[in-house]
Amino acid sequence: MTAARLPRVQLIIEYGFAAAVFAAIIYSLWFLSQFGYLPQPFFYDYGDTWMDWFNPAYWSHQPGAYDAYMTIYPPLSYAILKFITWGPCYVNAEGGWSRDCDVYGAISLHLIWVACVVLTGLTLRKVDRRTWLPRSFALGFGLPMLWGLDRGNLVMLAYICVLLAYGPLLRSARLRWLFAGMAINLKIYLIGTVFTQLLYRRWRWFEGTLVATLSVYLVSYMIFGSGSPAEIYHNILDYSNGLVIDNPLDLWMASSLHPLMALLDSAQFPSTLYVGSRIAEFGSTALPIITLAAQGTILAAAAAVWWRPNIAPRHRLIALSIGIALMTTEVSGYTETLVILFVFMERFEGIGRRVAILLSYLVCIPADISIDRLPPMVKESFLGGRPVVAEYMVQLGPFIRPMLFIAIPVALALVSLRAFAADLRTDGWRPSWRFRNDARLLARPGAPISPV
Repeated sequence: MTAARLPRVQLIIEYGFAAAVFAAIIYSLWFLSQFGYLPQPFFYDYGDTWMDWFNPAYWSHQPGAYDAYMTIYPPLSYAILKFITWGPCYVNAEGGWSRDCDVYGAISLHLIWVACVVLTGLTLRKVDRRTWLPRSFALGFGLPMLWGLDRGNLVMLAYICVLLAYGPLLRSARLRWLFAGMAINLKIYLIGTVFTQLLYRRWRWFEGTLVATLSVYLVSYMIFGSGSPAEIYHNILDYSNGLVIDNPLDLWMASSLHPLMALLDSAQFPSTLYVGSRIAEFGSTALPIITLAAQGTILAAAAAVWWRPNIAPRHRLIALSIGIALMTTEVSGYTETLVILFVFMERFEGIGRRVAILLSYLVCIPADISIDRLPPMVKESFLGGRPVVAEYMVQLGPFIRPMLFIAIPVALALVSLRAFAADLRTDGWRPSWRFRNDARLLARPGAPISPV
């Protein structure tokens, strides 16, 4: 295949994946109209739609977010929710009544999703005009983003802040620091994005972001009135120690292997009866090794970038920092948007980058492959507005999707390590202490820029 024909093949592949995302969305909407609920791989509790939005919103208007609700979110989330939801709808008990009442909150939720889609398109168009359309569509309408919308999770607000902080849309460094600080106050595991700046010796950026993070926390703490560091720390500790997976349905959409490992080790769920003792024992041993190997590969790539900053663009290190945080903790699959955004800033060149991009497209397809059937259950569907008979399927996605997602940052880490080895052969072991906009990274017209 000639180099001249490669871009056309690339566009066919990328538009093909975007078409697969579109087809799966159409099927899901048809399924909803026929059966009254969204099909797998969307969330299995069909009466719990948007409740990651309305449950915290209740506690933004009522006392007890940190001692009764035991939230792990910093106070910024509740300060924002208090402003964009309708207070009179939260005078009664927490639950579905508030969701049915608060039309203002539902509109705010969907406007945030629209902002995610629009800003994604503007960002990726600025990065590469040849590929922005299929990548923007796959990310904005793909499974991770729609999963976040279906759950009503605050990850969409964090996504906007990350995009503005580390994307190419804003020129002001101070505004970037502000949005980076807001992102960390929305999702604490994004703290690693700040430390990537140290790999490029960007001391002022690092200090400015830390100051912004602390300032945003203090202001939101004063506005909301609770959420001290001690409260957040103890709630996070209780949450991490209280992880119990005793139901295969809890594997529905995960970005790490921790739920699967917890299910294999569960005393309540007899996994050996379904997969056999050998497979269960092998999984309990192999899955932690896979996670540790992936983490080690990413850390090795980070060390290589610290030694030679020119081997990787800065947006790649943002993806690696978020990726290692997500595979280390137990978070749902909507967080994958935060990594895929920066993967889609890569060029479709080389084996590693192509693997990362194609796996990102694959993860975005809101469809799955069924291998078995579970007994039907009667469920109350919020979107259907009625009780429905839900037929749950055992599907491949919950078992392989975390592996696919882990492979994405690992592929980019290997690309950086290969570039590091090539750089050593050329220039020797002498470290490079200054990052340049390396012509090798930005040589072609329309090639991705390093946004931050």
